[in-house]
Amino acid sequence: MMGAKTQSIDSWLKAHATHQPNHPAVHFEGHTWTYRAFSDWVEQVAVALQHSLGLKPGDRVAYYGKNCDTEVALFFACARLGLIIVPLNWRLVPAELNYILGDSGAKVLFHDDNFLDQVPAALVGLATLAVNTSDRLDALIDKSQGLAVATDADLSDPMFIVYTSGTTGRPKGAVLTQESILWNAIISVHAHDFTPADHILNMLPLFHVGGINIQMMPCFFIGGTMTLHPAFDADETIRALEYQGITTTVCVPTVMKALMFHPDWGDLKLPTLRLFNTGSTDVPVEIIEANHKRGIPMVQVYGATETGPIATYQKAHEARSTQGSIGRCGAHTQVKLMLADATEAPLGEPGEIWVKGPNNFSHYWNNPEATEAALVDGWFRTGDVAVQDENGLYWFADRVKHVIISGGENIYPAELERVLGRIPGIRECAVVGRAHPKWGEVPVAAVVITKNGPDRATILAAFTDKIARFKHPKDVVFLPALPRNTMGKVLASEVRKLVAAAPD
Repeated sequence: MMGAKTQSIDSWLKAHATHQPNHPAVHFEGHTWTYRAFSDWVEQVAVALQHSLGLKPGDRVAYYGKNCDTEVALFFACARLGLIIVPLNWRLVPAELNYILGDSGAKVLFHDDNFLDQVPAALVGLATLAVNTSDRLDALIDKSQGLAVATDADLSDPMFIVYTSGTTGRPKGAVLTQESILWNAIISVHAHDFTPADHILNMLPLFHVGGINIQMMPCFFIGGTMTLHPAFDADETIRALEYQGITTTVCVPTVMKALMFHPDWGDLKLPTLRLFNTGSTDVPVEIIEANHKRGIPMVQVYGATETGPIATYQKAHEARSTQGSIGRCGAHTQVKLMLADATEAPLGEPGEIWVKGPNNFSHYWNNPEATEAALVDGWFRTGDVAVQDENGLYWFADRVKHVIISGGENIYPAELERVLGRIPGIRECAVVGRAHPKWGEVPVAAVVITKNGPDRATILAAFTDKIARFKHPKDVVFLPALPRNTMGKVLASEVRKLVAAAPD
């Protein structure tokens, strides 16, 4: 006997449209959507997707553009129909997008005017239909006026394929179901003590789970209000925090640093803000201290794309007393720290963070080998290292996978090393992170070249149009040889020391 169907997450909007129809749901560029109006618009978009475009449950729908209210409506319309959303990182170059679109098998690519010129190159060799949201979406809605949605969507349906770079250099598509989105929202409500009175500011990109799931989806789950910015702009963020009744926002360290160096930051009044949320990397304590001196709790959240992302967090009332911690195990989640011999690390000793929870991803799209390597009896192996103290608090220690986190973006050395390996005259190469005052760290190429090998400019130029600009190495360090252990493996820790010691 088949199990009973459960409502898809677009039911959140319908419920709020019934119980608080005039409560503001979304503020975007001067326009306010009430829950009733936004729910009705989502229904119209869903009708257009089904009847004008002929999309069926399980079809993949990609989005390529800056944050906007249309993108959010597409998310919920896709949930209504059981479609799978593929949010694209607009910082990638067309060749990288082409791989993701091909791997996901996207039937439709929605895009805005910002990336109109890049779309043809992103779709080379693909049968994906391109739809410009600036004009064609309205036409599709008009074409399907008067029709109704027929859907069999369910919480068990996949909802997002969020591509995250892997250690092999090829991005992997982490699949999050509607149920994982629901549970992550429940966990986030506990983490942030959300109520319908909350007003979140979201300026993080909606191609990362940080922008989508830490506060945005939980806001709609609880019936709060979101102000959405197309992208981070320090001036706009300052104005919103002071004048628009914002109660909470998520700031990765790079964003927080930009705000703290803004000329208006010192005199800024924050009349309604009750907490800052931060994460994505090892957060500098000085950033946390600066906000605590202003009387604003800064709480940390730890997680990964594959964990939905919330795995551990601080609560606001403990932000000061546990400063620098990544918090406690989240509600409904499980965390354990594992040693290399597959036993749990004792208290006070570092171990790899393993996470199990109802908000975990289900699998990697088209990649059973990576799925099997990442999941052990439902536990996701994060590749990060932490220590747990006697009070149950977790403290971030290191990154097993040597990921470089620059401005909140993950950069994986293997992807860059593939490009370096194709440059004539490079004998050996390794990419590591170097500390940077603005970005946290930046990638630097350490190379061993032949006698007439390439110079610095030639090496840096080789990344143009192959890899997104934010991933490009920012410097090249020439070495006589790469440090290796007795097994011949490159010692990344030693390379980092050499790179750190080299003149900028």
